[in-house]
Amino acid sequence: MKEASSIKRIVSFICLIAGIGLFVWAMALDFSGADVKYRGWLFILGVIGIIAGLYLFPTLKYHRTIINIIFLFPLLFAFFITVILPMFLGLFYSFTDWNGIEYHNFVGVENYAKMFRQPSFVWSILITALFVVANMILVNLVAFLLALLCTSKLKGMGFFRAAYFLPNLIGGIVLGYIWQFIFANVVTMMTNSLFNVRHSMLANTNTAFAGIVIVYIWQYAGYIMLIYITGLNTVPGDVLEAAAIDGANPVQTLFEIKIPMIAPTITICTFLTLTSAFKQFDVNLSLTNGAGAVPSFMGEFITNGTEMLALNIYSTAITERSYSYAQSKAFLFFVILACVSIIQVRISNKKEVEL
Repeated sequence: MKEASSIKRIVSFICLIAGIGLFVWAMALDFSGADVKYRGWLFILGVIGIIAGLYLFPTLKYHRTIINIIFLFPLLFAFFITVILPMFLGLFYSFTDWNGIEYHNFVGVENYAKMFRQPSFVWSILITALFVVANMILVNLVAFLLALLCTSKLKGMGFFRAAYFLPNLIGGIVLGYIWQFIFANVVTMMTNSLFNVRHSMLANTNTAFAGIVIVYIWQYAGYIMLIYITGLNTVPGDVLEAAAIDGANPVQTLFEIKIPMIAPTITICTFLTLTSAFKQFDVNLSLTNGAGAVPSFMGEFITNGTEMLALNIYSTAITERSYSYAQSKAFLFFVILACVSIIQVRISNKKEVEL
């Protein structure tokens, strides 16, 4: 038994040492810029060697932890490479004059100071905040009303649930172009016949912003509705029966029983609506592409009256090719979204306790 354990330990150390050596060799070749075709295989073999060494390590006390780490490693590694590392690299590049490939100078907080002197960016923050507030209220209200309808005892509720959820399955780009046609043709014909207004909603900044809100509600309310349906179905039937026996009418049952009992569901839905509305990009891009005139804001004429924050960052990076400046905007966007989300969850949790 001891001999087998010793052999297993030796094999484990050999795999670990070989794996680490191959991994370091592959990374050294990569950073040196050497044109070696087999460095990818060295990297893969190195990772396999490290995992095999950890798996074969004969320490009973920590073996379960080692196995858990091995199984979690692919997910954690992918998350680190695609989320954590780019976030810190983006923060670093925001303090430089990075052009998308390399940087030459550190500029400090110049990019951050510049963005608050740019009227179009400040305007994007304002209309994004307005968009978030409007949609947090309207999407949750519409979704909750639809959930009440779909949890009633009317026939054909399965069809209506599917119909209300269907817009969420359409991609934002496609959805924007569909509604662009609707606003430019169908809605224009209606307003022309009723009010003698012949221009599209998208031709005016205020009505175009309202159009984006309408499309977002139409797309997202069905998804939030399903979450509310799940919450309403968890309300105990005996509680509702007891309320009915006590003489509670439907309105009293709704506000005194159902809404307090689905408070955690309301917290989840408001959080999802807030984060999704903050990150609105595809519908904004395809519906108006941010176009819209604002005659005077911070002393300037603005041509991006419907450009929200995510689209403004995209335009700065892709259209203007100012990558370090876009990185500083993106990091500020992350900070704003994180702070607002934490505050919203804390307030909602307090409300849950009160209810």
